[in-house]
Amino acid sequence: MDDNKIMNKIKKILESLNLLYYEYNSKSNILFVDQTTSQENINRERVKATYCLTSNDIVFFIDEDENIVISHKDTFLTRLAQRYKNFLNKIKNNRKNIYVLSEKNVKDAHNLPMFDIKYLEKDVELEAYDALIFTSKNAIKALASLNDSWKKIPSYVIAPQTAKVLKTLDGTLSYVGKEHHGNEFAHEISDELCGKKVLYVCGAKVVSNLVNILNNNGVLCESLVVYETVCKNYDKEIKLPKNSIIIFSSPSTIECFFKNVKWDKSFEAVSIGQTTAQYFPEYVTPHIAESTSLISCVQKAQELS
Repeated sequence: MDDNKIMNKIKKILESLNLLYYEYNSKSNILFVDQTTSQENINRERVKATYCLTSNDIVFFIDEDENIVISHKDTFLTRLAQRYKNFLNKIKNNRKNIYVLSEKNVKDAHNLPMFDIKYLEKDVELEAYDALIFTSKNAIKALASLNDSWKKIPSYVIAPQTAKVLKTLDGTLSYVGKEHHGNEFAHEISDELCGKKVLYVCGAKVVSNLVNILNNNGVLCESLVVYETVCKNYDKEIKLPKNSIIIFSSPSTIECFFKNVKWDKSFEAVSIGQTTAQYFPEYVTPHIAESTSLISCVQKAQELS
């Protein structure tokens, strides 16, 4: 079996596990662990992932950072080679100026917050809804600040990063999206939610057509805006080093960044997805991350020369 077939097989196997704290990078053939989560979460998912890989006769080993490295063979030399490769990558990555435009800590990246999240005061009555839909972790946090009853209602979330926040806040997770983009996500869940009354909890700026798609497919969907994004206004002009790589995780980060920073032709942009990529100025051509997470964005930035 050639490498592409093996990679596709592994990808399909891992997708069925619905992992939240391990993220598969097909280019490096590694499941990278989310080092910001608890050891309990890591251990639980590592057991699930490694059992599945073993059951499918896929060779792997655990590296020094607790990542799961898929390899043709597991020997002392392959482990040593991986350790040496990790060491060289760390040296190379330390020389790069990679920026995440939020306060979210991501390994190998600097923080440059560009916006604030303002929760909106609302009287929320949720008893009439059969399900909640979230495409943003900020929507979950904002709703949690208003109401506790949401935790008992089945929640449908767009991506693993959103699911992590929901589980941390004790919500009831029913489904995690596969495509991780608003319109595609709506089509994914429309059959299961058909005939049900659901509430899409969101921010003031929505870039997808999720509500209309669901309503056109027999779902009784309403929306509730619970937060808004407010750009920061820095007093002094921000000057980033030449060849900086900036990660944009939403259209709002694009808007707020260009209000505060003058783009230099040596800069590189990494977009968290195709939807966000549509909002760049025409003189910026972003690189697209492999999946919709900041970890994946940083990995894409590290691949750039």
